[in-house]
Amino acid sequence: MRIVVAATGASGSLYFQRLLDNLDTRQHELHVVLSRYAQQVIAEELADGLRLPPGVVTHNVKSMNAPFASGSNAFDAMVVIPCTMGTLGRIAHGLSDDLLLRAADVMLKERRKLILVPRETPLNLVQVKNMELLLLAGATILPANPSFYMRPQTVEQVADTVVARVLDHLGISHQLVRRWAEENE
Repeated sequence: MRIVVAATGASGSLYFQRLLDNLDTRQHELHVVLSRYAQQVIAEELADGLRLPPGVVTHNVKSMNAPFASGSNAFDAMVVIPCTMGTLGRIAHGLSDDLLLRAADVMLKERRKLILVPRETPLNLVQVKNMELLLLAGATILPANPSFYMRPQTVEQVADTVVARVLDHLGISHQLVRRWAEENE
């Protein structure tokens, strides 16, 4: 698959890192875009900084010279993880004044997979209506709501419960978490 993975300035950089850690660059073409504030949040939340897998292509959020900025160069999917409510709202209303927003707009117009992982709580009515617009437009809203039935022991294992769902929606097999009602081996 050809996948764009983007991060915004919402708390939850670990979700972004764990998704990158679990996407095999030998099997998938990965492109990364960071919003202006994502880098600041990453510096605060990831003690060792961001670790990009070999082969990942990075793009400046202010440049529109990326292949996925046009529908004529079809990518398979885009994930915005974590996704601020400001970014979600701008995508919902068709604003595309940077590469991240343009890429999301292209995914919607080309009917490609767009997965947004908001981490905000509580939600206000404007945010819920923006989510509704995006759902109607074909996006998948996958809130960063971890599960606990597998009894995670580390913060990474908690994050992996969300990342596993993202991988499921991308159609990428993984062994991150045990499935519900699956027997222990």
